[in-house]
Amino acid sequence: MDRIDPRARWIFSFAFLLSATMFWNPAFLLLFFLLAVTWYLLGRTRWKETRRGWLLVGFMLFTMIVINTIITGGGAGGVVPPGGHVLWPAGFTIPLVNWQIYFGLTVERLWFAICQLMRLGGVSLIFVLIPYTMDPRAYGATFRGLAMPDSVAYTMELSFRFIPTLGRDLAVTLDAQKARGYELEKFKGGIFQKIARIAPLLVPVTMNAIIASEDVANAMDLRCFGQAKRTWIYPLRYHWWDHALIAFSALMLLGSVVAVHIFNAGGFWVPDWFMRLFV
Repeated sequence: MDRIDPRARWIFSFAFLLSATMFWNPAFLLLFFLLAVTWYLLGRTRWKETRRGWLLVGFMLFTMIVINTIITGGGAGGVVPPGGHVLWPAGFTIPLVNWQIYFGLTVERLWFAICQLMRLGGVSLIFVLIPYTMDPRAYGATFRGLAMPDSVAYTMELSFRFIPTLGRDLAVTLDAQKARGYELEKFKGGIFQKIARIAPLLVPVTMNAIIASEDVANAMDLRCFGQAKRTWIYPLRYHWWDHALIAFSALMLLGSVVAVHIFNAGGFWVPDWFMRLFV
């Protein structure tokens, strides 16, 4: 993964995103998901490194698939035909409050949730890998190499680098305050007292972020940023495998357009073997 040009990686990522979102056909979604898993394995990342990112992705997938599709059925609107084979007509009961929830889960909606998991999971595998395997110093040169203006490219670079920088400042501030006797674990009192307890963390981090942004703005003004074409200290060069990846991305996107709009192969359907499991 480190040998692939960042521009080629972004081109492939966006081509994968556009291609995968054209389909609800489970066969095509499975192919895209397997491609995403293969791409993710090339990054050779460890769970310890990506755990926080996957926790966020897992929460989003749970909300979109379990709650919005399986329980409420809102995510399946317009894709799954109305009616279908009812799988769970009685719903379930929430024990503590004794609430009865009737949502009429159907076999079609359950299979749609599996297709949605392959679709969103594949896209997540592609994009989660970027911040963990891409040099932060190459963001600006990458977006500039994708024909974006210097101002937009540098804005994107600062945006991608802001969250890691903020997290580092928060960790440094927390360690410094703990060395002075600050105890984050012992929060007592009402909401205002808890906010006051967090102030020794939020105030220094916020002030450092404001000062850092002013320093960046002043440095850009002193170097006459935006007055002429910018040069980047980290040049990017395509290799033959980068051209091959870009060509593959273009063919994947073109093939997806042809399959969906000419052969009408992107529609949703439930395989017979899955239907026989419940009917």
